[in-house]
Amino acid sequence: MSMNKVKLSQIIRDFILTLDGDDYASNASDVAIRNFALRGIREIGFDLGKKIKSLKLTIDDTNDTVPLPDDFVDFSKLGIVDEDGIIRPLVMNNNINYSRKETTTISTGSSASGPLDIEANFVQNTEPDKTATGSTPNRPDDSFVFDNYTFAGGTGRLYGFGGAQSAGHFRINLADNRIEVELHTTATEVVMEYIADEARSTDPEVHVYAEEALRSYIYYKIIERKSSVPANEKARARSEYYNERRKANARLSHFTKDEALKTIRKNFMQAPKY
Repeated sequence: MSMNKVKLSQIIRDFILTLDGDDYASNASDVAIRNFALRGIREIGFDLGKKIKSLKLTIDDTNDTVPLPDDFVDFSKLGIVDEDGIIRPLVMNNNINYSRKETTTISTGSSASGPLDIEANFVQNTEPDKTATGSTPNRPDDSFVFDNYTFAGGTGRLYGFGGAQSAGHFRINLADNRIEVELHTTATEVVMEYIADEARSTDPEVHVYAEEALRSYIYYKIIERKSSVPANEKARARSEYYNERRKANARLSHFTKDEALKTIRKNFMQAPKY
């Protein structure tokens, strides 16, 4: 674990230890406290300290797709790695054809309650349909760097001078929870950098700058809907949470990009290596 991170389990233990019998949150169950803590990680983390991950993912060669990771929240970058460890970017192109067409299956049988359809026994289905309907020009892209990809102990280098020299195209299909690719190479894997949902980790981590904001969030959410808690206490707890959140935001804004990248490179264990 990074020295500037605190595990959620430790935050919850400390929160429970600080409660006393007269505390408005003293009768909250451990399950409720953890649930509020996970919600707080999402609310605070997505705004103040997004977790960036890089993974090497295998392409399904039957339909040129890659399943999105379970903790996927939003896309950052995508590319392939050549034999020299150079990342060649894929350009987003939402015009890639991964449409489906309707097919009709004729049925001569009957269901237990009668024919499938009075007028004609058929079932509507869909199947992949990537047949061409025209050509689409390449779109230009910006150069970018996979900051937390490592190769031979160093940061992943980038090869990218625009759409014409990219390794191919892709689009994100959230409906089917996958990436759809169209490559100019024979690569079988892609490297994706994305925003991850830290709350889905076994024991999520929180930056120390956001620790007090999370504690305040947990307390505020526990008492928010309790009729036995005075309105002024709820207002105080809400104000304290937003004050701690602003303080965390101010501190994290000084956590420079170089420091963040240094932390990522030191602690990232799933970066593809050769």
